[in-house]
Amino acid sequence: MADARRLAADCQGFTLLEIMVALAIFATLAAAVLSASQFVLKQSAGLEDRLFGAWLADNQLSELRLQGATPLGAQGLARRLDQRDWLLHQRVAPARDPRLLQVEIQVSRAGSPAAVHRTTGWIRNRHE
Repeated sequence: MADARRLAADCQGFTLLEIMVALAIFATLAAAVLSASQFVLKQSAGLEDRLFGAWLADNQLSELRLQGATPLGAQGLARRLDQRDWLLHQRVAPARDPRLLQVEIQVSRAGSPAAVHRTTGWIRNRHE
């Protein structure tokens, strides 16, 4: 019986101060995890935009390669992909090799001046 009383006296539980310290530690950890998850979500959205921009630029370059004749100069194009509007700015100019044309394509989200992807490619000059 004496052992049972001594055990009960030794197991009194946590004090209010210990619980407050534990809660402060958990709150700090939760804030850090929330901040990190917001950073990851923001980065993945930017990565998705860059990926779609690369697809759009590659598709436009492939379309130009399949066309019969490509006019020189700058041109703005509107495209829709993944329920989003995109703007493509392409510039076609003669390359050093007269058999080729140099194509520069810049892709941005509609309403945003910042480019998410830029690419340069070459297509066959049909006039040569």
